[in-house]
Amino acid sequence: MTTRLVNVQRFSVVSSKSLADVLAKLDAAVGHPNMAAFRNDVTSAKSFAEVEAVVQRAAGTAGLMEFARFDLGEFLRRKLGERAPQSVRLVIGNPLIMAQMVEHVPDAGSYAPVTILVDERPDGVHLSYDKMASFLASYGSPEALKVAQDLDVKVETLLTAAAA
Repeated sequence: MTTRLVNVQRFSVVSSKSLADVLAKLDAAVGHPNMAAFRNDVTSAKSFAEVEAVVQRAAGTAGLMEFARFDLGEFLRRKLGERAPQSVRLVIGNPLIMAQMVEHVPDAGSYAPVTILVDERPDGVHLSYDKMASFLASYGSPEALKVAQDLDVKVETLLTAAAA
């Protein structure tokens, strides 16, 4: 049995836009494939090149796709009523990027796809992301770390644009 200490860096940006406007910008840049069809297409692929093509078709302009969306605010509204702030958790990523990291650090699969939290606070709408490179830094793989850093730039660029 082992326990590994992982220090995580959180990237956050605050927007003066509404949560709906921020989500609309994210939705425009991230692919939203039918996941059942996507899995079928990946399973049916005869080569890695075909898998790459399937993923590229599913990814949005940011090179990422949405795997899941959780309306955390729905549960807060059940408890607090309409005064509850909105909060949405998005699980996004790109299976090709994940595979590059997992090839070098199998534990990277615990962190990919990534989570983006979009939530209302008194000072605006916060977009937050735990940086993949910070998760993988302690594993000592320069190859995985480079892929993670590139992913961090991609996600931070997406969040900054959505907040603007």
